[in-house]
Amino acid sequence: MSLGGARARRVLVTRAALASAALVVALALSACATGVASAGPTSHRSTPQRMTPTPRPPRPTPSTVPTPTVLGFDKTAQSIDDPASPWVVVNKSRGLNPLSYVPADLTYPDVPNLNDQPMRSATAAAVVDMFHAGKAEAGLDFSVQSAYRSYESQTRVYDDDVAHNGQAYADTDTARPGHSEHQTGYAVDISAVPANCSLAACFADTAQGRWLAANAWRFGFLLRYPADKVAVTGFAFEPWHFRFVGVPLATELHRSGVTTLEEFFGCPGGTTYPG
Repeated sequence: MSLGGARARRVLVTRAALASAALVVALALSACATGVASAGPTSHRSTPQRMTPTPRPPRPTPSTVPTPTVLGFDKTAQSIDDPASPWVVVNKSRGLNPLSYVPADLTYPDVPNLNDQPMRSATAAAVVDMFHAGKAEAGLDFSVQSAYRSYESQTRVYDDDVAHNGQAYADTDTARPGHSEHQTGYAVDISAVPANCSLAACFADTAQGRWLAANAWRFGFLLRYPADKVAVTGFAFEPWHFRFVGVPLATELHRSGVTTLEEFFGCPGGTTYPG
């Protein structure tokens, strides 16, 4: 081959190589613009979905994806108006409907019961469990001082208080008939055995009073009339008066630190009766 022919062949090879290289560059630029990695053997680009600063842990399969926890407490789960509901809110602003309401399932718990008064079956079962726990855990004995009172019975109690102390005073510590938690069958007045500060504020300082204040929520009870919420509940401090509301609500009240049904449900309360 002549020198001129060899030179011409080298020029053709060089031009072919340059054209091939230009094609590779064009393909690479096209891949960048579209965000798709080049299929060439020297490409190490990843798609944007996989570009992370640190490796991600493997995603769980559908069968192992945790179910989201539903936060909050359903305040509409039970009625606060129906007198048969353990959540019913009864106070000076909210009378029972009907005012002469009588619970359907009254029973007597197998515990000391000074006035031999019945209560709703759910209240009775919880009282038995609570008294047994107080004895087992702290060596304490308790008695039911009073429980269910009918409209007629509450009328006699209220009228007697008015006769002895006047209506203004009676309205601070005795509910008018139709406005008493005792009429629902969910309220229990508890005293110590042997008797000590029964139906008096000093019951809060007894061993029984302290244990109940700390533990009644475990059995579904609420200390209904706290000393610092008289303006809310409408009644003076009654460390002996416990209201059955059920374990779920009592637990939520204990967890949240809310101490009255009025505040928890946003219900009216106050110290005066309507009209």
